[in-house]
Amino acid sequence: MAATVKYDDVETGQEIPPVDYPVRRVNLVMYAGASGDFNPIHWNERFAKAVGLPDVIAHGMFTMAQGGRFVTDWAGDPGAVVDYGVRFSSMVVVPDDEEGVVITVSGLIEQKLEDKRVVVALVARSGDSRVLSKARAVVQLA
Repeated sequence: MAATVKYDDVETGQEIPPVDYPVRRVNLVMYAGASGDFNPIHWNERFAKAVGLPDVIAHGMFTMAQGGRFVTDWAGDPGAVVDYGVRFSSMVVVPDDEEGVVITVSGLIEQKLEDKRVVVALVARSGDSRVLSKARAVVQLA
């Protein structure tokens, strides 16, 4: 598999349109099973509030994964991402209802590198909060 985005078709400063990723409690339970992280702050409202949180919060790595998903979907190949890193800047609070919350991820081609690689700067928000900062991916394009 190879990236479907061509290096010659992108420019520094080009925006990658935002994508919304809905998150409900069931998604956190599924992620807990996949990751092995069963910390009750991610599924038990009573426990989360007892330790001072506003409600259940998404796993940081789940939030990071939504940024990775955004980049791999854009590139067209998960193997095209050769480096990816973020800092966590805010929690994603997930209410216990049918709507949940939305993580919105957008991107910007920050730099074109040699060997048909680009640096994509990501912005991930939940409501009014930026939930990832210094989020960058290096992507090998076609």
